[in-house]
Amino acid sequence: MGDKGNNTDDFIVCYAPTMITTNGIWQGDNPLDYSLPLFILQLTLVVAATRIFVFLLKPFRQPRVIAEILGGVMLGPSLLGQNQTFANTVFPLRSVIVIETMANVGLLYFLFLVGVEMDVTVLRGVGRKSVAAAVAGMVLPFFIGGAFSFLLKREHNSSMNQVTYVLFLGVALSVTAFPVLARILAELKLINTDLGRLALSSALINDVCAWILLAFAIALADHKATTFASIWVVLSGVAFVAFCVYAVRPAASWIVKKTPEGESFSEFYISLILAGVMVSGFITDAIGTHSVFGAFVFGLAIPSGPLGVTLVEKLEDFVSGLLLPLFFAISGLKTNIRLITGANTWAILILVIFLACIGKIVGTLAVAIFYQMPLQEGITLGLLMNTKGLVEMIVLNVGKDQKIFDEESFAVMVIITIIMTGIIVPSVSIIYKPSRRNVCYKRRTIQISKPDAEFRVLVCVHSPRNVPTMINLLEASNPTKRSPICIYVLHLVELSGRTSAMLIVHNTAKPEHTALNRTEAQSDHIIKAFKNYEQHASFVAVQPLTAISPYSTMHEDICHLAEDKRVSLIIIPFHKQQTVDGAMEPTNMAFRTINQNVLANAPCSVGILVDRGLTGSNRLSSNQLSHHVAVMFFGGPDDREALCYGWRMLEHSGINLTIMRFVPGEQACNEPAKQQHNGLSNSDEPSVLTVETDNDIQKQLDDKLIHEFKMNHMNDESVDYFEKVVNNGEETVAAIRTIDDIHDLFIVGRGQGMISPLTAGLTDWSECPEMGAIGDLLASSDFAATASVLVVQQYIGGISNSDGLETPNGEEYSVTNEFNNHSTAPSRGNSVFNTQRMTTRTL
Repeated sequence: MGDKGNNTDDFIVCYAPTMITTNGIWQGDNPLDYSLPLFILQLTLVVAATRIFVFLLKPFRQPRVIAEILGGVMLGPSLLGQNQTFANTVFPLRSVIVIETMANVGLLYFLFLVGVEMDVTVLRGVGRKSVAAAVAGMVLPFFIGGAFSFLLKREHNSSMNQVTYVLFLGVALSVTAFPVLARILAELKLINTDLGRLALSSALINDVCAWILLAFAIALADHKATTFASIWVVLSGVAFVAFCVYAVRPAASWIVKKTPEGESFSEFYISLILAGVMVSGFITDAIGTHSVFGAFVFGLAIPSGPLGVTLVEKLEDFVSGLLLPLFFAISGLKTNIRLITGANTWAILILVIFLACIGKIVGTLAVAIFYQMPLQEGITLGLLMNTKGLVEMIVLNVGKDQKIFDEESFAVMVIITIIMTGIIVPSVSIIYKPSRRNVCYKRRTIQISKPDAEFRVLVCVHSPRNVPTMINLLEASNPTKRSPICIYVLHLVELSGRTSAMLIVHNTAKPEHTALNRTEAQSDHIIKAFKNYEQHASFVAVQPLTAISPYSTMHEDICHLAEDKRVSLIIIPFHKQQTVDGAMEPTNMAFRTINQNVLANAPCSVGILVDRGLTGSNRLSSNQLSHHVAVMFFGGPDDREALCYGWRMLEHSGINLTIMRFVPGEQACNEPAKQQHNGLSNSDEPSVLTVETDNDIQKQLDDKLIHEFKMNHMNDESVDYFEKVVNNGEETVAAIRTIDDIHDLFIVGRGQGMISPLTAGLTDWSECPEMGAIGDLLASSDFAATASVLVVQQYIGGISNSDGLETPNGEEYSVTNEFNNHSTAPSRGNSVFNTQRMTTRTL
């Protein structure tokens, strides 16, 4: 029953403390009259409502926080809560204590996890640009909030200290939600860009400043507190921070040192830390600041490393997936949009949203202009810094509990939070689209790359198992002073949906840092292996990177990076690996989808590597390798690309190259004519003639490239050239099975778009059509050879349809001019050449 003379929010609720669990419906009890069954129903409804909005907003790429708030709004007085029967049955006043207590417990542990995952040492390395962007992005919105506090403040709050109200409103409008921003950047594929890193570091500084201001705001929020008491609150908070830095952190470091590497932490230590979260919350709540402040600072005191990873893995899913939505649902249940009435109030709301957004944009834009950043990036950075989330909702809930905000002001601020965060992804997608950039470079294939220019390769790695063969393949690619190799190593990591997965990006380029989890440990292993190769090899530059994305969109990261770095070849691992008995078994079928998407969207040539142990076992010494490489040539752009890659390898002193050209016999040559005669009709005639013309052009290009190769290497004793006459797919398979087992690597074209009688029927039995008919055969478990296989697809835009090749200026130069430069390479080994060594044999 409420007191008419006081605020209508004041109620006296009586309930029996023994009514926690029911005796059962068969005893005549209503489960909803008891605390535990009612709480279970409330939690179920909250999670269900949240999941519904997550599903609805997924196509619009909205952050999860919006779905969680809207879920609470839907259950609250704005929608379903209008029905008094529903409100009194599912969310009665007597249940508020229980659900709010559990929501704050979830909030307590979530803020602890945020502190654990937040690396404060990053603040030491941020540049002046990040600090300036963070400060400039806070100052203007803070003053805008202060100016509008006079419009949003209600008459019954007139006795409250105006400074406190300004402080709360200013913090709510100027804060940037770091975890939410990280997820938005990942969704927009900006987290690995310079703009994304600048936004994250600025948001981290903004978060720290917001927590400091929030502590002051809470200290000043109590109407009854004197200035002397407020000073004591602040000093006590500083003392608590000092205790965490000089007592808790050393104790946590001692636990890490005492636990042997690779072993799990004792349950006693984990339980002690989890209890410490509660104690920290109790202390800060007792001294006059919010309990979440203590949990957050306690989390910051936990050192980065295996201890933090263990705590995150034990708590993240339960806290983020079950308890945290309760807090946002409580915020939504407190929000009554129907109280926002009148054109004047809605006009103020829209004006506040507009000016707060503009304040962030103007502040960061000024910093961008000062540091000579593009105007587009400055505006985008300002939009990203408008991200709202957890801290703002904490500010609003504390303000409402302290009666700083009335119900209408609270509803207005919640709407502002939803709208400001919701417009970020659409706005950034329209304004800033790095995918629209037109990268003008023509060296997208090996064939068109100049032999005296840098050879750029993007190597994709799923796990350290892919590394040895990749390194040996790159070493065989012949880096020279004339044509050095620039290697971009991309570790592909699936986005798990956790904040910790976002933060891995900051440390992947620092091999000396302590790995936070298994993924970072793998990244460190991969980076160290390639860096070691770079140190011991000549004319090789390695740049390690990590892509953290869902498997469904990972190909976009690969293709965008390839275009940004202007690479000529992407090398990706096959989705199967060899077992002990020689069979090929899938590792992850999602890898196959990635490979298919890369083949379809790559801006350059692509090679899929089937790893069967090209691990340098044939090394002659520590700095020299010996490999037998075989190129199977059937014809077409992909086979020409495979030949050009083998041609490049041939310049390496330890490579022996075998070229096997499959030539159609008389029966195969007559097959196209039969097909044309049998299927000839007036409607099909143009398409048949077109195919014949294209095949003629391709054959001319094939003959020209083979001729150039033979002219340049006819005296090379490390080259064997064979021509095998076959008539159909069966003869092709039989010929391949007769190949010597001395080869370590087969290079074969994928054969995209090529219709050849030599491979007829092979595709009907292909397990992996994306590998092409011959590539699928060589990669299958039925193929007895132990050699690795590289299936090459040439970038189809790299070669013109004419006899010549396109240059960056749009001019043409012939294959002869392009590859004649190979003849100027110094001779290797003997000064006397065996002129009969390279022979042309028809088998």
